[in-house]
Amino acid sequence: MTLAGRIPVTRLTPALPDDRWRPKAYEGEVVPFRATVFREGHDQVGAMLVLTSPSGETRRERMSPLAPGTDRWEARVLLGETGEWRWHVTGFDDEVATWRHDAALKVDAGVDVELMFEIGARLLDRAIAEKSRPLAVRKRLTSIASGLRDAAASVAVRRPLIDDPALAEFETRPLARISTDSPEHTILVERRRAGVGSWYEFFPRSEGARRLKDGRWKSGTFRTAAKRLDGVAAMGFDVVYLPPIHPIGVTNRKGANNTLNPGPNDPGSPWAIGGPLADGTPGGHDAVHPDLGTLADFRAFVRRAGALGIEIALDLALQASPDHPWVAEHPEWFTQLPDGTIRYAENPPKKYQDIYPVNFDDDPEGIFDEVLRIVRHWMKQGVRIFRVDNPHTKPLSFWERLIATVNAEDPGVVFLAEAFTRPAMMQALAMVGFQQSYSYFTWRNTKRELEEFLSSVAEDTADFMRPNLFVNTPDILTEYLQFGGPAAFTVRATIAATAAPTWGVYSGFELFESVARPGAEEAIDNEKYEYKPRDFAGAERQEGRSLALYLGILNAIRAAHPALGQLRNIRFHSSDDESVLVYSKHLDGRFTPTGVDDTVIVVANVDPHSVRETKVHLDLAALGLEPGTRFEAEDLVTGQRWDWGDSNYVRLDAFTRPAHILHVRRGPDA
Repeated sequence: MTLAGRIPVTRLTPALPDDRWRPKAYEGEVVPFRATVFREGHDQVGAMLVLTSPSGETRRERMSPLAPGTDRWEARVLLGETGEWRWHVTGFDDEVATWRHDAALKVDAGVDVELMFEIGARLLDRAIAEKSRPLAVRKRLTSIASGLRDAAASVAVRRPLIDDPALAEFETRPLARISTDSPEHTILVERRRAGVGSWYEFFPRSEGARRLKDGRWKSGTFRTAAKRLDGVAAMGFDVVYLPPIHPIGVTNRKGANNTLNPGPNDPGSPWAIGGPLADGTPGGHDAVHPDLGTLADFRAFVRRAGALGIEIALDLALQASPDHPWVAEHPEWFTQLPDGTIRYAENPPKKYQDIYPVNFDDDPEGIFDEVLRIVRHWMKQGVRIFRVDNPHTKPLSFWERLIATVNAEDPGVVFLAEAFTRPAMMQALAMVGFQQSYSYFTWRNTKRELEEFLSSVAEDTADFMRPNLFVNTPDILTEYLQFGGPAAFTVRATIAATAAPTWGVYSGFELFESVARPGAEEAIDNEKYEYKPRDFAGAERQEGRSLALYLGILNAIRAAHPALGQLRNIRFHSSDDESVLVYSKHLDGRFTPTGVDDTVIVVANVDPHSVRETKVHLDLAALGLEPGTRFEAEDLVTGQRWDWGDSNYVRLDAFTRPAHILHVRRGPDA
């Protein structure tokens, strides 16, 4: 037996760069399955995708050829059941397709006419003998075979039988003498939240915080923070991410703007985990900060979020303040320096004197057991999403083992990797198990940069890496947002919300917070080091002070258009202006709840300081339309409608309306 097989089947995808790990998708994702299938000579071949769902149901999908001459075949399938799917591709000699191709040429040329009719009739005889085919189909095939053999009928009468619609039967049930099955592959389908979601980050201590008359601060609590959930839900966000909620260390505590001289009212960075509880004893990763309330208060917060359709994502930061119980109980978990001190964290030029990084070398089993205990503890409190802080500074094998162990107990637990680092590590974290990843989106601002980045995450890494397009973070306030004004915030939100199924916003973005600490790419008066209560309602009452309404519109558009819930379907179109980005997301009607195609076009002026007038040129085939088709384009934000085709004029004013989100309206009501 040879490895190639009689009909070679090679280069199957979805696949990972390293076959030690399996590709993955999320529930409801439309996945392109592809393979190279060919044979010697000129006879036609076909390809069939054979899928077995986690529940054991097997389905067969006929694959279609991609670009001519490439021998690449594809079938797009919506994977609607979570768990491990098994699949392979069968390559076969397509006898009926070969006959139809040859017969059309020869009969039209008057060569071997009767011979070609007889070859076709004999093929149909074989198909008719297969009792697995429906009786009505076999009767029609019998009629066609008889017609082909009817020598009394003219060639002109019999010629249309070669193209008879009934022969479409062989698309789903081909006739083949030779076939080759590829090796079996698997793909893991995870719950939909692993791939689709709108995230909102806020600090519970800031929500409801107030300054007392003596200058001290009274922290917000889980109870006051729960009041903010209504506003978050009103904007359509379905995941609320909380920075660490644990006790904060006192030793080397940071003051405002990351200074080394904190005042008595400075609360410290939540990432300096480990500090005094209400009774003065030290608490760590399994405790809540006493200012925020109790564990019961946290559970009530989670329940309130759930009632609003929101999941809680909790930060998992594997580090410790000098006051963490780990430091006294497990000094071997940290790096001891020759002078007897413990090495604190650094990310040059940044220094984190209030944090000790964990060293995994001396007691990896003990650390693993403790972290697993912590994750299980928070799972019991209702948390099923963990945003992992700096996972690239911990061993890859540790994350592989931890995520596999947790997902074996609850496959619905989602881990987001906050790893702004080298591509190899970012991709490896995704391959070993992380369901989502932060990405370079934050720093991709020009038309060319965005086209390259979004193409890459939708095509090159989509089989294993799902980007979460956060527009800002407590640590990241890009120059684009610092100097772009409200237009920059509007454009970034528009692209993040429509270009990928998962996106995120850090609190304050909707208020256009754009003032940076001098010489840094982070906000001044950073919330990491101080309380920052915000008057969201007051800003919304003042025109031009809040983006909250627009963020709600974006999330409503996402909810209404299933095309935006897909990662792999982004297609770029051209414009005559280097600052006007154009892309579409199309979903065929066979994959939508209504059975109607869904197509969204985004046209964005990525220069937040200008008015742009230009023409955009659309590839109508990417929109599911025939060349030359006219259609009605409805702006989903303003409700305006225009008659569009393959080339269209647009005017995008950065100061009023820097982007269009257009729905391609189809049918008689368009």
